[in-house]
Amino acid sequence: MKNLLSISMDGPNVNLKFLNDFQQEHAELHGGRQLINVGSCGLHTLHNSFKTGFSTWNIEKLLRAMHFLFHNVPARREDFTKLTASSLFPLPFCGHRWVENLPVAERAIEVWPKLKDYVKAVHRKELPNPGTSSFDTIQAANEDPLISAKLQFFMAISRMFSPFLKKYQTDEPVLPFLCSDLTELLMSLLRRFIQRELLQDITPLQLAKLDTNDQRNWVMASHVDISLGAESAIKVILLCNSLTAFSLHGKSEELLSFKPMEQRLDVFLRDALNQTYPELWSFLQHLLLLSHGQATVERGFSVNREVEACNIKEETIEAQRLVCDQVRACGGFLKVPLTKELLASVASARTRYRIYLEEERQKREGAMRGLKRKALEDELEQLKKKKEILRVMCVSLQKDADQLAEQAENKPSTLMAQMITKSNTLRKIYRDKCSELTNVESELESKTSELRHMH
Repeated sequence: MKNLLSISMDGPNVNLKFLNDFQQEHAELHGGRQLINVGSCGLHTLHNSFKTGFSTWNIEKLLRAMHFLFHNVPARREDFTKLTASSLFPLPFCGHRWVENLPVAERAIEVWPKLKDYVKAVHRKELPNPGTSSFDTIQAANEDPLISAKLQFFMAISRMFSPFLKKYQTDEPVLPFLCSDLTELLMSLLRRFIQRELLQDITPLQLAKLDTNDQRNWVMASHVDISLGAESAIKVILLCNSLTAFSLHGKSEELLSFKPMEQRLDVFLRDALNQTYPELWSFLQHLLLLSHGQATVERGFSVNREVEACNIKEETIEAQRLVCDQVRACGGFLKVPLTKELLASVASARTRYRIYLEEERQKREGAMRGLKRKALEDELEQLKKKKEILRVMCVSLQKDADQLAEQAENKPSTLMAQMITKSNTLRKIYRDKCSELTNVESELESKTSELRHMH
């Protein structure tokens, strides 16, 4: 059967030359057989395709500039920290492995609002102008109203590529799964802007030949999936533009003159606008009814990060979250009502904790007994199999020894001596196996008794 070997190359010309020489030598040694060539490194191709897709927006230039603006400049970092009260800075961008820049994009989105404040402070001459190309790049990006949406989309696509990258950075034999995984990755990208009907029941070969430049295959622009983060960023931009347009018509002067009271926002807006500006109030009513996105969920993640600690259990996190939510609902620690039920619960907390620890100890002991019983049952099963094998061997050895002894009776002296010797050898092995069988039976009886007395 023809032996085949799959190898993956790394791309540089020296590797290609080595492959050609190796193929030639292999063919000479093995009758013309060739190694399977699966092409150059697919991960590099993935990185390069990702890079090509985002090159138009100069995302690389911006992310590099954000990092280098504060890299190895302690004075500038100090100015930024004093201005924003944040010690969080952009991460370095890797230009050779674009897909691995997901943490860089996440940090950039987190830092960007504070970086805009830094740029404004420089324009107001509250901080010295760095006078670097990195700062110029950030200034240019600050004038792009869609830069937040672009960063959100970059992060969303990175998240699609990352699982594939991690799976195939391994020495395990995963090549047979490459075709299906690449197909699924490509399908995930195409579903964002290609009509679903064209992707229904499509084969990998048809998928590779699909013309993505044909606008007839595209979905409507309003239906393109640009990720929830990018959509949220664009909604904020549209809202700001709407409020700006309203302000330009001179209808926001009186609104801005109102002094906010200690009341809910919707109540304040109703009192301020319901009679004077009914159309604006109708617009704000619809606006307040819109979904607030995933802010609550994201805040929950932040709270979880605050309460997390080493070796903390899931039940502890849930309990701490319940406490945090209740305190927040009451309006702060000082406003939590000290009811009789709460005081009684606190007084018995230590007792309940001891009961919980005792229950957990009993659960662990029960689990350990179950594991021990399972191990003992497995050992008994192995002993039974071993006993049966030894029994069959003893019967066979005794039978063969007796046959050799009977056959030796009428044989010449030399042959008789040889057969008697073989017979005696088999009898010796037979006695050893019988002794071993006796030991196994004794051990089997002991283990059976142990299992019987196990609770």
